[in-house]
Amino acid sequence: MKVLFYDTKKYDRDSFEEIAGEFPDIEVDYLEADLSVQTAKLAYGYDAICAFVSSDVGTAVVEGLAKVGVKLILMRCAGFNNVDVECANSKGITILRVPGYSPEAVAEHAIALALAVNRRIHKGYIKVRDNNFSLVGLTGANFYKKTAGIIGTGKIGAAMCRICAGFGMKILAYDIYQNPDLDFVEYVSLDRLLAESDLISLHCPLTDDSYHLICKDTIEKMKDNVVLVNTSRGALINTEDLIAGIRNRKFFGVGLDVYEEETNNVFENREDDILETSITARLLSFPNVIVTSHQGFLTKEALEAISRTTFENAAAFETGDIKKENLVGIFAK
Repeated sequence: MKVLFYDTKKYDRDSFEEIAGEFPDIEVDYLEADLSVQTAKLAYGYDAICAFVSSDVGTAVVEGLAKVGVKLILMRCAGFNNVDVECANSKGITILRVPGYSPEAVAEHAIALALAVNRRIHKGYIKVRDNNFSLVGLTGANFYKKTAGIIGTGKIGAAMCRICAGFGMKILAYDIYQNPDLDFVEYVSLDRLLAESDLISLHCPLTDDSYHLICKDTIEKMKDNVVLVNTSRGALINTEDLIAGIRNRKFFGVGLDVYEEETNNVFENREDDILETSITARLLSFPNVIVTSHQGFLTKEALEAISRTTFENAAAFETGDIKKENLVGIFAK
């Protein structure tokens, strides 16, 4: 099998090359360019392509991949909201993903954002580097004995629940499906979670129902001085409404590893660019906001798990022994 990897960074190549020797029947080539209508043509002669969470795998791209004979799309991530699954199915293209590479990696980044924005670590770091040792503006609040509201209790949300419990927090959770392993968690309505939580962390997938889950109406239901963290998908939050809430001093702090309109920024060095939109600049202008660049997954352990599962998915496609939880599209060869 020949696989073409798109949007490959150094850490991607290093991680995949460490695993590649275990799969001698899979030949891999890497591209720095991301997947697009134009670059889809480069997949001619390949059996499969590998894309990431920020790649465009929409209708036009899928059609382009089908034209050059691609039969398998390997997503080296859990999410697939950027993939036109229906179009891929209609073209006989199978889609396989990595559903659970390291939930602890993302959950640990979520709590890191919560702690950093709560204790103003970002401001303290900059002040000390300028030889300013004043503590003015750095006052935080204890998480101990406070309430954490976890929206979505899949593998990542469950890991976040365990971390917050370790901090001595009361845990409220909201999910359509309750996790029976979380016997220390109280499942409540979304309205109650919003009203009682001192820390709210988002760990749910982006669907039609969850799009702009955090908006003017839900923000108004939150406690004053709440800490909000999002390491899931940017479009879970209506950014304009979030900015209005920050300006109205609703939030003590906001930590975002994902945000709307992040597509052109994620994983790219744009320090010499003028950003096309003011949304990112406005978010970064607030002293109680921390934005990171979709790095919640970025640990050595997670990268190894992503690489191994991606290769295993490619091998399973050849043998027909596909794990159901990894399958997004139809199985077609």
